[in-house]
Amino acid sequence: MTQEELFKKLIAHSKEYGFVFQSSEIYDGLSAVYDYGQLGVELKNNIKKYWWDSMVKLHQNIVGIDTAIFMHPKIWEASGHIGAFNDPLIDNKDSKKRYRADVLIEDWLQKQDDKIDKEVAKAKKRFGESFDKEQFLATNGRVADIRTKRETMNEAMVTSLNDGDLEALRQVIIDCEIACPISGTRNWTEVRQFNLMFETKIGSVADEANTIYLRPETAQGIFVNFLNVQKTGRMKLPFGIAQIGKAFRNEIVARQFIFRMREFEQMEMQFFVRPGEEMIWWNKWKNIRMSWHRALNFGDDQYRFHDHEKLAHYANAAADVEFNFPFGFKEVEGIHSRTDFDLSSHQKFSGKKLQYFDPETNESYVPYVVETSVGVDRMVLQVLSASYKEEKLESGESRTVLRIPAAIAPVKVAVFPLVKKDGLPELARSIIDEIKFDYAVQYDEKDSIGKRYRRQDAIGTPLCITVDHQRAEDGTVTIRHRDTMTQERVAIVDIKRIVEGEVSMRNLLDKIEL
Repeated sequence: MTQEELFKKLIAHSKEYGFVFQSSEIYDGLSAVYDYGQLGVELKNNIKKYWWDSMVKLHQNIVGIDTAIFMHPKIWEASGHIGAFNDPLIDNKDSKKRYRADVLIEDWLQKQDDKIDKEVAKAKKRFGESFDKEQFLATNGRVADIRTKRETMNEAMVTSLNDGDLEALRQVIIDCEIACPISGTRNWTEVRQFNLMFETKIGSVADEANTIYLRPETAQGIFVNFLNVQKTGRMKLPFGIAQIGKAFRNEIVARQFIFRMREFEQMEMQFFVRPGEEMIWWNKWKNIRMSWHRALNFGDDQYRFHDHEKLAHYANAAADVEFNFPFGFKEVEGIHSRTDFDLSSHQKFSGKKLQYFDPETNESYVPYVVETSVGVDRMVLQVLSASYKEEKLESGESRTVLRIPAAIAPVKVAVFPLVKKDGLPELARSIIDEIKFDYAVQYDEKDSIGKRYRRQDAIGTPLCITVDHQRAEDGTVTIRHRDTMTQERVAIVDIKRIVEGEVSMRNLLDKIEL
């Protein structure tokens, strides 16, 4: 199965089992906007809880807030979003389709990496155990040509983006001989800048003075509340403010299912530090955040850091945590050193001091900021992508299973009566009544036990409990484990303790290296 086929199966599975639906589907849908179904919202909420607890519970110097989506329009002028929050866009004259110029080039760069990987794979198969990858990369002529052109084009793209040279950016597309995926032609327009913010009106009079924006990020709500939180919480540097909330970007290139959407959710934490200490904390937070991702146990080699060559206008350092999706390594989280840009800019535009008085140095100053920003929807896609498995069993049968970490699985336990009589359904319901206040539980009495197991495997339920006639003899039931499919007899009185041991959020939080 190719990665593209796998991704299509994952999208179909997400709809079939109630994880993600196309928004407004009965009206033919709305592009790049999705709804979360009954299982998707549980998974999403569990991921948010994992992040929130890791930030606010594990760190005594981090607190959380929840700020409004509507904000004063001056905020976006101060933050640079009105002037600088743009994407370079290019149209194909034949297909009439619009693309982000930098994404077209990045896709081309990825194809060059894929070509190199194929050459390496072929050489490894040819030479076997004696294969030396580094020597091959350094000496193979075809690989050297591909790498040289790739590096040249990447450098040209970075330079043109940093310089804001749209003509040079278009030239990179021409030099790479990039064709439109729809028309197959290279008949491109000039590159133009397009602002990503959604405008709307506030109040009863629709004039320009009432124009506001849907926030394109949640960070600014934290910055404008910096002093409110610091003073009311008596916070001392270094300290952080965390927030989970919706953001909106009018993405032209919105694709790859829920990876890039126009309405999405962010988990952001802004960490305020003394000027001059930001790089120490930037590196520290890089390690903490990578540890958070790897605690999910999807494989350390499935993650990597990508340091930015082109920095945002507010940053002096930036790195992404990338995960290996079915469509390649892509960003799931950004860790940025934002300097004092945001607080200083809001101080200038508002005319209000946004400074911290340091009792240790007896001086006031504008703190520097280190940001960690995770896309909730990308995390959902990461979990689904990494968890989806199609397995061949010893019996010759096959099963589709989501190996979601138990602590964030949408349903923790399913309880089945072996048959719909002899008091077994009533006992199954009584077990649910004991644990439903702490865990998401499902009851199922339809079809054979095997089919019920398969349904729960497909939605990622870690534990299934079957109530049979033996419970009358010794007060036990059967617990079946999703990943191993092993079954064991356990006392009914021990169920709550066993479930807690398997699905507790602490199992994840304990793995994070702070």
